[in-house]
Amino acid sequence: MLGITQGVTEFAPISSSGHLILVPWLFDWPILADANLNKTFDVALHIGTLVGALFYFRADVWRYLRAWLRSIGSRRIGSTDERLSWALVVGTLPGVVAGATLERVIQEELGAPWLIATMLAVFGVVLVAVDRVRPMARNLDDLSIRDGLLLGIAQAAALQPGVSRSGITITAARGMGFDRPTAARFSFLLSLPIIAGAGVYKGLDLAREGIPVGMEGAFAAGVAASAVSGFLVIAFLLAYLRRHGFAIFLWYRLAAAVLTFAVIGAGVRPGTA
Repeated sequence: MLGITQGVTEFAPISSSGHLILVPWLFDWPILADANLNKTFDVALHIGTLVGALFYFRADVWRYLRAWLRSIGSRRIGSTDERLSWALVVGTLPGVVAGATLERVIQEELGAPWLIATMLAVFGVVLVAVDRVRPMARNLDDLSIRDGLLLGIAQAAALQPGVSRSGITITAARGMGFDRPTAARFSFLLSLPIIAGAGVYKGLDLAREGIPVGMEGAFAAGVAASAVSGFLVIAFLLAYLRRHGFAIFLWYRLAAAVLTFAVIGAGVRPGTA
């Protein structure tokens, strides 16, 4: 279940980090009480999602990697692919800096279910509001390095669980006038270096400590589920957004927020994880 949750919510604009806290919290699963297990399992799920996304975008990743290396070799930006590759590189930097400096604060202070529910509701409304008022006048070929930096700054804000990395970057891209498929595609591509970097960084601890005894099957199932579901969600969203807006995601985010507050208000679960 957590593998599917991670795969679906990593790319749908509904916050994977928020759901990986809310789902165990709602069902009172003991994984949240074991900080080390929670951290290592989270790393494994992100690696699974990365595998699924890399498989889907394998042609794009190879294309932009070659363009970036070609640009470095020629010491100039001479094509659209080279410009987009630099937009991805520059756009990754804000998230790296924010993640490195705020990781402890995020883990210890920003994971309360009531706060996640609030972020789900607020940024869901912002996504739909921006999408409805902004024209779709630009496509992927129009994206500049400056645009990449601005979208990277927006992505860094998603370190707060409940905001959604894809949701906030898509919102920013729509605010800049990009059409929905472009906003989603660049958002997904921009997330790959961050997911990969976090997976490698945190995966070093996993490699040293190893998978907890008796949990090998659970880890394998979670990785496989997150990889497959992540791949399928990317394919679905890129097709869906060619014809539809984001209202369905707003309604889901509002429903999740209402359910969270109702559970807290009824005293079923505490407002903190």
